[in-house]
Amino acid sequence: MDCEILNKISKGTLMEHLDIVYIEASEGHIVAKMPVDVRTFQPMKRLHGGATMALAESVGSAGSVMLVDISKFAVLGVEISGSHVATTSENEVFGIGTIIHRGATQHVWEIRVEDKTGKLISLCRLTNRIVPLKK
Repeated sequence: MDCEILNKISKGTLMEHLDIVYIEASEGHIVAKMPVDVRTFQPMKRLHGGATMALAESVGSAGSVMLVDISKFAVLGVEISGSHVATTSENEVFGIGTIIHRGATQHVWEIRVEDKTGKLISLCRLTNRIVPLKK
């Protein structure tokens, strides 16, 4: 699965509403960008922490989708945490996901949310359950 497919299956979802676009994908690594604008601002016109978490979960979930046969398994986010260490009001941010545990039934991802200069905005961790689809 590549970025073109991930972006296509994101149509009509939160990812489309927030304009999250996958721009790089390989096994165990994925990058998406999200604008910092009226869709993702908090009242002080800075990046909203909830939008940041939505980006992080989208990145980690898409990364797991790339690692499983989606005709046989569902990917379900079961836990997410994040430490917001900075904020931004500039253009866009990038979610950079790296798998840190790839088990048969569980994946754990670290997602760094950075601005265009590479400044760390948030450090997130997502745990996904890999669940067999019922036949």
